Amino acid sequence: MEQASNNIVDIRYEQTGQSSATDALGMREMQAKAYEARNKRFLLIKAPPASGKSRALMFIALDKLMHQGLKKVVVAVPEKSIGRSFKNTNLMEHGFFADWRVTPYYDLCDVKNEKDKKGRFLEFFQQEASKVLVCAHATLRNGMKELPDDAFDDTLLAIDEFHHTSADASSNLGDVVRRVMNNSTGHIVAMTGSYFRGDGIPVLRQEDEARFYPVTYNYYQQLNGYKYLKNLVLGYHFYRGNYLDHIDEVLDTTKKTIIHIPSVNARASTGIGKYAETDDIMRAIGTIERKDYNTCIYEVRTKDGRLLKVADLVEDDPKERNMVQGYLQRMKRAEDMDIIIALGTAKEGFDWQWCEMCLTVGVRGSLTEVIQIIGRCTRDCEGKETARFVNMIAMPEAEQADVKVAVNDFLKAITASLLMEQVMAPSWKFKTVKDETEPSPRTLVVEGLKPLSSEKTKLIVQEQLDDLKASILQNEQVAKAISGSTTAETITQNLIPKVIRERYPDLTEDEVEEVRQRVLLDTMIKGNDIVDEHGNLVDIKDDQESDGNRMIKIANRFINIDKLSINLIDTINPFQRAYEVMSKSVDAPTLKIIQDTIAEQKFNLTLEQAITIFKGPLQVYVKEHNGKVPSAEDPDPKVREMAAALQMMKNLKARKMAGLEYEGA
Repeated sequence: MEQASNNIVDIRYEQTGQSSATDALGMREMQAKAYEARNKRFLLIKAPPASGKSRALMFIALDKLMHQGLKKVVVAVPEKSIGRSFKNTNLMEHGFFADWRVTPYYDLCDVKNEKDKKGRFLEFFQQEASKVLVCAHATLRNGMKELPDDAFDDTLLAIDEFHHTSADASSNLGDVVRRVMNNSTGHIVAMTGSYFRGDGIPVLRQEDEARFYPVTYNYYQQLNGYKYLKNLVLGYHFYRGNYLDHIDEVLDTTKKTIIHIPSVNARASTGIGKYAETDDIMRAIGTIERKDYNTCIYEVRTKDGRLLKVADLVEDDPKERNMVQGYLQRMKRAEDMDIIIALGTAKEGFDWQWCEMCLTVGVRGSLTEVIQIIGRCTRDCEGKETARFVNMIAMPEAEQADVKVAVNDFLKAITASLLMEQVMAPSWKFKTVKDETEPSPRTLVVEGLKPLSSEKTKLIVQEQLDDLKASILQNEQVAKAISGSTTAETITQNLIPKVIRERYPDLTEDEVEEVRQRVLLDTMIKGNDIVDEHGNLVDIKDDQESDGNRMIKIANRFINIDKLSINLIDTINPFQRAYEVMSKSVDAPTLKIIQDTIAEQKFNLTLEQAITIFKGPLQVYVKEHNGKVPSAEDPDPKVREMAAALQMMKNLKARKMAGLEYEGA
């Protein structure tokens, strides 16, 4: 890799084997946790990719069929390739009371039978012999247009990748969920690895979400409990020009890899077309020796003589695409596949346990998409110690007209890395000095911390804190404030509580404050190293509760965590570190462009306002201060405004010299 590459997150796990070990019923840790809630009518399972959500659903569905009086089960997945996760499974041999069986006729994701899927979906509700149907979200949406709501009476609807639903009135999938919830006796099991959407629209309306019982199993629990995988690396590779000219700098053909190319409308797209880009990537891998026309899988010879199997999921031809997907569904060995090139597929729920690396080109607008892609390489597998996600991002060039868009892309990418670090780091619990409960591992005492006074706030902190932080980071006002000159107090005391109130409108002001404090504490603790009074890292496996000198490094100061006051928290912007890593990843000229653009946006000045200030107050200030120009760091806001106007003029001049138009001029 060239110098413009950087591993932002590099986490090692303990390999306890706990998350992959099974109990007497054959259930892994997450599955057992979900099964405990099997009697709930509406159940939301939030767990990372590879944690075993599909089999957890099987356990719950079979119990509902055999012990709770339900008659049928409908499983809906986002794309048919994911249907393989719900194929016939022998559960009794591991201790469960029944096996999972799907009649081939009602497996509507089977690429070998594409005939009249909508008709078979409707027929399923008119017969009694078969109990389980598996289909794509699209089939569910289309079929429900011709079914009455009470068709789902005594039926379990299981929706995989539940974030595809939306509270938006135009969301057909969201409408299906509301119909089943409100107009039938049906049950729902919703499963997702990322319970938030990139478009900012809630997955469910507040009143509907409150009816779901949440089961949360986080990334850290999953990865820390693996048997083989012990290291996860998230990195960003910044390139200039055409990504195809630089892909060989990050592509390691010795690793099992999924390459996601940008969509044709994305800024990272080369403009030559997705098929031509796929051909160029093939050439970067090596020389195509043959194409197996029974499977449509390519055999490519690398420069050092190795023969690799490569799958092209960019191809739109239905026949070829089905053949490739059929081959991928039938894979049994690591040697069956080496590299997959994809565009919109091979993300959510795609099961390729041997995948070691995900190489993604272009900034992804949705954090959900980032997490789902990372999940493709984080499955536990013998012989795989390290999983790696690399995002190739175009550097903003001085001659690039829309520099602001480029900067925004950078910030979204870095924010994504921050959140991923949060959801994959160890969880800490916080208690007040007055709390009489016995301290447990990873418990920190904070002076002045408000105790959680209700079941609502306890549920939010224990089960939904990562989702809440995602909502905060994705909030437009918060993101703008973080990258601008807004004070930490404004962010922590005004903007963050505003997001909490919007997400949980039924909370009292005291409850909002309780949650706000936990958000800030959780973000700061995970965003900084725990160190002792000498600046040495504290091993978190030690007995932290007996360490009276435990310290946390915050804003370059050592604070005794046992005496960390809430007043101090409010003066620190816990999210700022997300943007500081840019200086590690970007060269000096690019960083200067970013800094100048951000400096220009710290005051919401129009070009006309900037010109007026430049010609008037700015000239007076310079004359009165013997030629000294105003500083953006001056304590006087009027002086800072003059500095912003001056910066805007400088940026405008630089753009004009480069022959570029100024946005808004």
